[in-house]
Amino acid sequence: MAENSVISSRQLVDIVVSALQDKKGLDILIIDFSNIPNTVAKYFVICHGSSNVHAGSLADGVIDKARVQGHSKPWNKEGMENAEWILLDYADVVVHIFQENTRKFYNLEGLWGDMQTTAVESS
Repeated sequence: MAENSVISSRQLVDIVVSALQDKKGLDILIIDFSNIPNTVAKYFVICHGSSNVHAGSLADGVIDKARVQGHSKPWNKEGMENAEWILLDYADVVVHIFQENTRKFYNLEGLWGDMQTTAVESS
């Protein structure tokens, strides 16, 4: 990819999912908002890790791969300190990396259950 090439939101989702698979992210899910006007993002990518260290590793993997392959940096990062719920905001793509209990508690999948969702097979 050329240095100043712009990738689509869907291409960034694919890079994010690949990074999560590389680091063994659990129960990866894509929520597609792209056909809904005036939404906060076009896609959510959600997964969880097995520990604080694993969740942090997943986030680092996404940040690195998105930078190298997609020439994208997150506009904002939250939750890296305790790694219970890490949010990486790439504007049209928002990545949510949870610990399992925190993911169950907030249940983003249920909150957005009427949207098109895609479960990603583990690699």
